Formats: sequence, structure tokens, C-alpha cells
Amino acid sequence: MQAQAKDDALKGGRTRREGRKSGRRRARELALQGLYQWQLAGKDAVVIAAELAERDDFEKADTAYFRTLLNGAIDNAVRLESGIAPHLDRKIGELSPIERGILLVGAYELERELEVPYRVVINEAVELAKVYGGTDGYKYVNGVMDKLAAQLREIEVTADRSAAAERERRP
Repeated sequence: MQAQAKDDALKGGRTRREGRKSGRRRARELALQGLYQWQLAGKDAVVIAAELAERDDFEKADTAYFRTLLNGAIDNAVRLESGIAPHLDRKIGELSPIERGILLVGAYELERELEVPYRVVINEAVELAKVYGGTDGYKYVNGVMDKLAAQLREIEVTADRSAAAERERRP
């Protein structure tokens, strides 16, 4: 079932939950699909964006956010990957194209889209991994994204953890 959903999703098919997706969630999915094409076919970001824009459901996405994520992840891939690499248990080239794409989108979002809370960025990356990734790929993505968030959003993460610890101390 999960493999079928992954295949359908990568081919532009619809899933049962698609009707409830936000424009930003759709933008992240499209950016991931674009990064998949970029990694496997070496297509240019402009060509990828134009091809994805022809999809029937493209207008349901936050198209500006999609373009920001796709272009940002591709344009900054080398730098983003060097930041991701210390948190991996293998070389970045050994990741599946899905995991690599999710981590690129997530790293870019953590670094540049500061209005999006880090917990949202991590959750969205995990949700993408659950739908498109391997069986336990979401666990791996979650672990890497947690480490990236602690590095890239240190103040936000520290404040969040302090607030959580304070709530636990209260009777």
C-alpha cells in the first residue's frame, strides 16, 4: 500500500488525504518531486518548474513557496549538503534520492524560512518521508532534521526546550 501511494504520488497521482493538504504542503511535495528529477535526470530548475506547473493540481500549491524551495535547494545544494553531512551515518551520495531531497528542502527551510517554526519544518519533512520514502526512512529524516534544527535554529530550539522543561516542572 505504501509503495503504491509513493509511486502514485511521484507520478502525480492522488492519495486519499490529498484533498486536505495545505498549499505549503503541496509546495513541499512539488519541490521534492522537482529535486528527484534534478538528481536523477539532471534537469534544470526552470525546466522542472515548468513541467510541474503543467500538472492539474499545481494551482492548489503555494506556487511562490514551491519556486522558493525548489530554486533555493538546488542553488544551495552543495552548501546545504555540507551542513547536512556531519549529521549522517553515511555519505550523502548513499542516501536515496527521496531522503536526500527531503533533507535538502528541510535544510533550506530551516536556514532561510525563519517564519516557519522549526517544529513545523521537521514535521513536514517527516510527513514527506512517510509518504514518499522507504519504510523507516521517516525515522532517519527525523533524527537528521532534529540535529539540523539544533544547529541552524539554536535559539529557537533552546527556548522551546526550556519552555517544555518549565511546563514539566509545574504541578
